[in-house]
Amino acid sequence: MPVRWSAIKVSEAMDAVERQINLADAFFAEAKEKAEAAAGITKLPVYMTDRIRRLVAEIGRIDQVRGAINDVRKSIPEGAIEAERERTKGGSQQEMEM
Repeated sequence: MPVRWSAIKVSEAMDAVERQINLADAFFAEAKEKAEAAAGITKLPVYMTDRIRRLVAEIGRIDQVRGAINDVRKSIPEGAIEAERERTKGGSQQEMEM
């Protein structure tokens, strides 16, 4: 059964989201490194160390974003992209918004 929405547009959108996440990787890595260094500040009270370690863990959750992107991709019915490409091979008759 064909989907009524554009599987190609969803796939392209996830590609764009993933590209943006990839651009942010270096910034997240640097932020994590700086937060880890802050956790090592001499004579830092435990309550501050705990909060900084929580921050480090939150920064590390960028991998969950990648997982969510993959979940969206896996939710596109198998063969839907190919079927849509085949249907629109001669040019799309309707403009689809992203």
